[in-house]
Amino acid sequence: MIAAAQSLAAHAAPQDDAEPVVAARALVKTYGPRRAVDGLSFAIARGTAFGLLGPNGAGKTTIMRLIACRTPLTAGELAVLGLDARRDARRIRAQLGVVPQENNLDPDLCVLQNMLAYARYFHLPRELARARALHWLRFVGLHDRHEARIETLSGGMRRRLVIARALINEPQLLILDEPTTGLDPHVRQQIWQQLEALRQTRRLTLLISTHYMDEAERLCDQLVIINRGRLVASGNPRQLIAAHLPPYVLEARAAELDPLPAVPHDLRRETRPGAHLYFAHDPARLLPLMRHYTERRALIRATNLEDLFLQLVGPPSDS
Repeated sequence: MIAAAQSLAAHAAPQDDAEPVVAARALVKTYGPRRAVDGLSFAIARGTAFGLLGPNGAGKTTIMRLIACRTPLTAGELAVLGLDARRDARRIRAQLGVVPQENNLDPDLCVLQNMLAYARYFHLPRELARARALHWLRFVGLHDRHEARIETLSGGMRRRLVIARALINEPQLLILDEPTTGLDPHVRQQIWQQLEALRQTRRLTLLISTHYMDEAERLCDQLVIINRGRLVASGNPRQLIAAHLPPYVLEARAAELDPLPAVPHDLRRETRPGAHLYFAHDPARLLPLMRHYTERRALIRATNLEDLFLQLVGPPSDS
């Protein structure tokens, strides 16, 4: 058996830390007359967690497929790990880990066999593949279930197995498409901790598409908000919130039939389906409004990423 330290030492050639892991310039992807990605430009720095936020149909999955070299770009420039996505797709894919939305595990194979079967795509020697598989199963807490059948695993275990499988080639960039959708809160917390540990110990770069605003705010150093294939905003989550909204909000729920009270000019008011919201720089400025909602669920809280998202993108459409 190859020693653990030796078996886990095979990495791709070192990359210049100053060079972005992903650099997209005026990126375009069309499907017939429809532009799924429309002139998007962004860069992902090494060792960061980079988030893609947007409503359904915004182009998030298409962007991830472009970066994973699973679909060709129509126009623009895209470099991944310093390689041209048009010319070097095979070399790029060898250095990526991909966690798809669906847990596409083979039900006819046990946990370890799923790992080893996936390792064949990367032509890993048998002993190295087994050493890595056991290492990553231990990392995600599934080492004692390595002989278990897939149907005996919980949803959280299956998700952790898909993440472990994506790490078998020890990628430079891990792409996660809705990594915790449908999981219980405590399982989501476990996965967040494991992803953060990967960044801390291996400086692994993460690209995350998510519908969970708390997930994006918790994990991501940088993010882009897109809508209809176009860039709406980009930056650090907390800095983006501070740049667009006051820090405090009064949220009154189940208030859609209530009349809107008059507010001072320095307060900002918004309505959403079923709710009234008032934004202020000082929470004391919101306290007098509470008396208008004594029979409603009303609270004063910190402004969050969901507030920013809904302001920039708007509520979901019915279409």
